[in-house]
Amino acid sequence: MTLTPFDEFPIHQVPKPISLSGTTDRNAYGRYWFGATHRDGEFQIEIAFGRYNNLQVQDTSVSISRNGSQHAFHASRCASDDPTELTIGPATLEIIEPFRQLRYSVAPNETGITCDMRWRSRVGALLEDHTVMTDGPHTILDMARYMQFGTWEGFVDVDGDRTEFTHDEVVGIRDRSWGVRPVGAPSPGKPSSGPPNAWLWSPIHFDDECVVAGWFQSPGGVFWRPDGHRIDVIDPVPASVTLEDASVRRFDPVGQRLQFHSGTRWVSHAEIDLLGDGGEEIVLELEPVSRFDMRALGYMNPEWGHGVWHGELELGREDWNFDEVSPQDPTHQHVHHIVRARMGDKVGIGIFEQIIFGPHTQFGFNDILDGAR
Repeated sequence: MTLTPFDEFPIHQVPKPISLSGTTDRNAYGRYWFGATHRDGEFQIEIAFGRYNNLQVQDTSVSISRNGSQHAFHASRCASDDPTELTIGPATLEIIEPFRQLRYSVAPNETGITCDMRWRSRVGALLEDHTVMTDGPHTILDMARYMQFGTWEGFVDVDGDRTEFTHDEVVGIRDRSWGVRPVGAPSPGKPSSGPPNAWLWSPIHFDDECVVAGWFQSPGGVFWRPDGHRIDVIDPVPASVTLEDASVRRFDPVGQRLQFHSGTRWVSHAEIDLLGDGGEEIVLELEPVSRFDMRALGYMNPEWGHGVWHGELELGREDWNFDEVSPQDPTHQHVHHIVRARMGDKVGIGIFEQIIFGPHTQFGFNDILDGAR
């Protein structure tokens, strides 16, 4: 067992050094996700960085979606004993000022993809509802997550084609989560006993506030663990916020109207019904303008899945054109749509995330991956 500098601080939750997980569950993890959206929808850049302590794996990906194609950098290493060592080959995550400023960079490397991106917060970080999901005796999810809105500056370069941007041009959403969730190779034992829940989530930037709504949905349409928030943009920006703050209000998704591109499960238009904490009824309308496939960050990726062992250090790259992706390809069903949003007389920009597998008859789907008519 290795001691690290954090062991000098009174922060331990279990009688182990900080370098060891508080649980022996193989699916223990800690993870960062970042999204960067051009205000006019010209491109989407996303980053993932994860540590899977009990698998001794640390991995990262960064990807850009632009002009009908997507390019992804991947890196994986044997995890260091020191959890503050946030470097994987040429990729580095720097926490410059917690909750306020971060930096992610990829130095020149064999894949031809590099970047240097700097995050600045726009509102305080908000801790979401604790999520626990079980399947019989098995715990599928047991995680805490906070999310935060901000802006980005920097560049991403793919084979010499550089995309540069400033804080005024690119808004961002990020989350940080930890706990237990499925990672690495499938767990042994009995397969899942039923069809999966859908997951729908939409964080949106407006001029004076940021809003987010998310929910799981069972086949047939029952909402599970819905939550949503409105966070005012105030100066100075606080490090974190809670529902106790005057700048934060709760609202919950209670209904939806989704349209899909014919033959696919990819959303073409969405209206989300929200109920405010004062009983007010709100409609969030979303118009997708482009797409980002989460396969690029390891989700449902057959080679670069989260927590998969690649040895001491391995780099990789993927590229695809969206018009060549099959609507029935299961690895391209977890997607982020870059969306223009309307809420009353407000107009904003953000993303709409969807994962819809199985017979979700509320959307007209009756099989694992049948598409809309």
